[in-house]
Amino acid sequence: MNPPKFTTLGCRLNAYETEAMKELSQQAGLTDAVVVNTCAVTAEAVRKARQEIRKLRRENPNARLIVTGCAAQTEPETFAQMEEVDAVIGNTEKMQPDTWNGLAADFIGETEAVQVDDIMSVTETAGHLIDGFGTRSRAYVQVQNGCDHRCTFCIIPYGRGNSRSVPAGVVVDQIKRLVDKGYNEVVLTGVDLTSWGADLPAQPRLGDLVMRILKLVPDLPRLRISSIDSIEVDENLMQAIATEPRLMPHLHLSLQHGDDLILKRMKRRHLRDDAVRFTEDARKLRPDMTFGADIIAGFPTESEEHFENSLRLVKDCNLTWLHVFPYSKRDGTPAARIPQQVNGTVIKKRAARLRAAGDAQVSKHLSEQIGKTHHILMENPHMGRTEQFTEVSFAAPQPEGQIVTAAITGQTADQLTV
Repeated sequence: MNPPKFTTLGCRLNAYETEAMKELSQQAGLTDAVVVNTCAVTAEAVRKARQEIRKLRRENPNARLIVTGCAAQTEPETFAQMEEVDAVIGNTEKMQPDTWNGLAADFIGETEAVQVDDIMSVTETAGHLIDGFGTRSRAYVQVQNGCDHRCTFCIIPYGRGNSRSVPAGVVVDQIKRLVDKGYNEVVLTGVDLTSWGADLPAQPRLGDLVMRILKLVPDLPRLRISSIDSIEVDENLMQAIATEPRLMPHLHLSLQHGDDLILKRMKRRHLRDDAVRFTEDARKLRPDMTFGADIIAGFPTESEEHFENSLRLVKDCNLTWLHVFPYSKRDGTPAARIPQQVNGTVIKKRAARLRAAGDAQVSKHLSEQIGKTHHILMENPHMGRTEQFTEVSFAAPQPEGQIVTAAITGQTADQLTV
């Protein structure tokens, strides 16, 4: 009887939820199973999920193979029809103890092969109490799930459902437990993080949650925010950026493009100038602030001029960490129906140019840190991260999980060195 094996594809939230599933499956006594937590963000992500499933079946011929995650939620029939797959579980069902009890060994043959309900009917998100995840130094806390927006390229709302928030009290209690266990940094995660609170009584904002955490958990050394939508940032979050040194000076922005016409066709809620203004304002409040961003190359109708505006946005916003996505047509989204799709070769070339611009920005950022002193959270004895999430390599071993102070002496292509 072997414990189940888990494979995670896609985002940090998926990885977080895999940790929750590990606990649920362990409590249920599930054995001899392989669980694949899939991603649906692009057609390529779904292709990779199918490829991974076939590989895992070859490696585990006698295990039950269970598929869950966003691709399982949006395309359950795709995976149910694969001969390698024994069960398909939706995103809501994967977080429920009864699901895993039903999948446990004693219930073989009594569980439906496909358990995927309408995720749009889900109105609550439980605070999954995962005591640490990722490394011994940093813990991730899910505070929000789902999305109420309908960007024309995105399938994720159909995989995650509408926006639901974890109440602030539940979040604070979990962070207190994590700090008591010795974690020095907590990262708030969600699908559309800046929509946190809209479905709660009194409709608090993300800034309210951040300020409450920092006030009520004074022993938390570092609080970090994952990807946000800059147009939704509230006054309290800007206040926290300006006044709270324990809030880390690194924000990852969901920008997607640098041209106003393409942004409108994407059904984004900001324009180019909004993005530039936000980064300028944030840097005035916190001069050491660094930014990452998601940018899509080759959205339908994107001309060379449109693309150049995205390329310029990298410098106009002084972005450092780019996540570049070559546009991938997702059936069921409005963008997939636009007649003027961009040639695949052109998309690849544009994505490569964006990545090159990102590499140049990383090199510039690294060179600017040489000679500066940073407080570095050690992820392992020889690698830690600065407040701006920059990797630092140490020749001499350091205490894992601790924050060490060191002067930067050099750089490689993607790391600082001490």
